[in-house]
Amino acid sequence: MTEQPPKRHKRFWPKLLAGLFLLILIGAAAAGGAVYWAWERFHAPGPSQADTIVMVEKGDGIAAIARKMRNAGVFGMDNPLGLGVADDVSLFRYGVRYYEKQGQLKVGEFRVPAHASMKEVMDLLVSGKVIQYAVTLPEGRTSAMILRIVAADPVLTGELPPEPAEGALLPETYLFTRGTTRRDIIARMAQDHEKLAAALWEKRKADLPYKTLEEAIILASIVEKETGLAAERPQVASVFVNRLRKGMRLQSDPTIIYGLTRGEPLGHGLRQSELDKPNAWSTYQIDGLPPTPICNPGRASLEAVMNPPDTDYLFFVADGTGGHAFAATNAEHERNVAKWREIERQRAAAGGEGGQ
Repeated sequence: MTEQPPKRHKRFWPKLLAGLFLLILIGAAAAGGAVYWAWERFHAPGPSQADTIVMVEKGDGIAAIARKMRNAGVFGMDNPLGLGVADDVSLFRYGVRYYEKQGQLKVGEFRVPAHASMKEVMDLLVSGKVIQYAVTLPEGRTSAMILRIVAADPVLTGELPPEPAEGALLPETYLFTRGTTRRDIIARMAQDHEKLAAALWEKRKADLPYKTLEEAIILASIVEKETGLAAERPQVASVFVNRLRKGMRLQSDPTIIYGLTRGEPLGHGLRQSELDKPNAWSTYQIDGLPPTPICNPGRASLEAVMNPPDTDYLFFVADGTGGHAFAATNAEHERNVAKWREIERQRAAAGGEGGQ
């Protein structure tokens, strides 16, 4: 007769199953705890005490970005669970993938706020809000002067392009990101000038005494050099427009200076010998406009010559306030000149500088 197993073995399998189930519950709880901990850590404030600059370059993967953040102190380096998946580099990778942002992280130089969480870092990289720098190219500078400003900027990179034609650049404040080249900035200035000038020329006033866009830019460059007041440029433009219509010479001092030095400062007032020296740009010696612009005019000067106001002004002279006094007749102009000369004499007597 076959022996039967002891009856106590009948209770073995239920106990084993119960034990396995308990282990599963413990494992699930542990896994749930780990997930909760990872979630909290991904959203928790980071360890950085101040804003941090981090450069994300083309080709950087999620792990490379996370290592840069860790090395910069944006992410921590501790691993309290003792697991490879628990370090911040791995957590950032898993978090980015969880949010399905892995193909949306931008490159550039980012300013990461103090105590930014990994989630906030991810959102910043997705937004593409990189640090922007500015270079200001003032109105009235020659192309050679503008190249010197661009060359001196410490953030721009690369060599300068060949010197652009005079009047071919639009002076403005240009924003750019790290890695932008000097050629990039000059190209933007040229493109912006071309676009603006063409748009203004398309909407120009009828019956102007210049027939080409190039001639309008030449006159705008003279207006630019004659006054630093944007509000005054339309009146200055109207003077030159009226003189061109009447066949009068423009008689603009800045055109003399450009012919002598290509726009570089003389360092002194114009001398009679310089006025008399043959000069292809001197509008005291030539009729009409000079052969090229004498600087790079800004938007206000371009707008002024494209749509000058209707005035009867033919003359202007400094008025002692930084602006000019305008006149329609020579007699009125002479009175304005006399006032200006008196202001010069008073300034000289007081030890100040006289104007031109």
